[in-house]
Amino acid sequence: MTRKTFQEVRQDAEARGIQFIDLKMLDLSGRLHHLSFPLSRFTEDVCSAGIGFDGSSYGFRKVDNSDMVMIPDLDTACLDPFRTRPTLTMFAQAHLTDDARTPFSQDSRHLARRAEQALRDSGFADLSQWGPEYEFHIFAEAAHASGTNDAAFRLQSGEAFFQNAYHACNPHDRYDDFRDEVCACMGDFGIPVRYHHHEVGAQGQQEIEGWFADLVTTGDHAVLTKYILFNQAERHGLKVTFMPKPLMDNAGSGWHLHQFLTKSGLNIFDDVNGYAGLSRAALGYVGGILTHADALCALTNPSTNSYKRLVPGFEAPTVRTFGRSNRGAAIRIPSYVKDASLRRIEYRPPDLTANPYLCCAAIMLAGLDGIEKGIDPVALGFAPEAVPEAQRKPIDYLPRSLADALDALEQDHAFLLRGGVFDEDLIARWLTIKRDEIAAINKRPHPYEYTMYFDF
Repeated sequence: MTRKTFQEVRQDAEARGIQFIDLKMLDLSGRLHHLSFPLSRFTEDVCSAGIGFDGSSYGFRKVDNSDMVMIPDLDTACLDPFRTRPTLTMFAQAHLTDDARTPFSQDSRHLARRAEQALRDSGFADLSQWGPEYEFHIFAEAAHASGTNDAAFRLQSGEAFFQNAYHACNPHDRYDDFRDEVCACMGDFGIPVRYHHHEVGAQGQQEIEGWFADLVTTGDHAVLTKYILFNQAERHGLKVTFMPKPLMDNAGSGWHLHQFLTKSGLNIFDDVNGYAGLSRAALGYVGGILTHADALCALTNPSTNSYKRLVPGFEAPTVRTFGRSNRGAAIRIPSYVKDASLRRIEYRPPDLTANPYLCCAAIMLAGLDGIEKGIDPVALGFAPEAVPEAQRKPIDYLPRSLADALDALEQDHAFLLRGGVFDEDLIARWLTIKRDEIAAINKRPHPYEYTMYFDF
């Protein structure tokens, strides 16, 4: 990413007739917030001292000590097409209010940068590359309610297929023009798109596949892609959701992450003589991810709804294994990749209820742990196709609930503390937030419980 100075951004904004500056930042859970102010207040002081905000409302601090400042990241400045007045938008990061304006350790963009530094410090590689697949649903109408005396949802698709809708063609694919608009807008934001298509889900499931970028940029692209989709849907009177499993007995939506590491520009995952074309470093990386997969789920699949997707029968990655072309395994090795510079793995469990920065950072740290420890996933039985059927170990499933994943994270998170990327306070805060979500779900009667038990 090209570095930008304040003067460059300010002069460009004036030349383009910009009237407002908009700062975007994620809270700890991954929900997007923003703050806007007139261009006249966009000064060098704002870019160094920052703008004050209530950190407790972002889940960062307690209410009795919640003053923080957000500082713009000028390198991310771009035009926001969803504002009526000409507006320049950019990401911001949370800092403390001390004189040094110390970066706040639990801000997820800061954390992602620490993860990138931890990779460089490891000596194994100097850059990670991530290729995301965005799966989501489009509905013509959506309504939901959850109160003391009622609980219900209603989704209207506008689509129906007899069989799976993978790569369905227009006119049956009702939203191809919508995806064209979204992808064009992604291009305006500098987000590369490989292709888009209708996904397997027969009621409006879509996919847009991105292209490779570094860890922080991949997080930025995920945030902006969701922002673009939500706003384009609003313009068209549609509803978009990244819920992993919005519909019973239909395919769920994930955020599959293709990834590899490079050192001095060379892909360290490639070895034509290695298992599935992977180097020893790549196999160690795979072994680290699979070893820590249960704990990772607490960060890559952090909603109760996530585990309604991670069930057999819907091409969901439910098993802690890896293999060529295996879409039921947690890690797939794409067999169609012939370019050595793009040799990669695909980690399939994540979904976009995750904070994308925390998600990618955690996956990479697990992989680094595997490289450092020389974990051999083939020897550990994580590659069933490499072992005679009679010698294969029993199927090892990923966690079946968020509660199980959180328990795993509580017991297994030392790998996340590498280089101070995560810290114990953040882990404890995450566990509290997510266990509170579970408690909120558990105390509410489910509508189907009425079907099963009301007349007992």
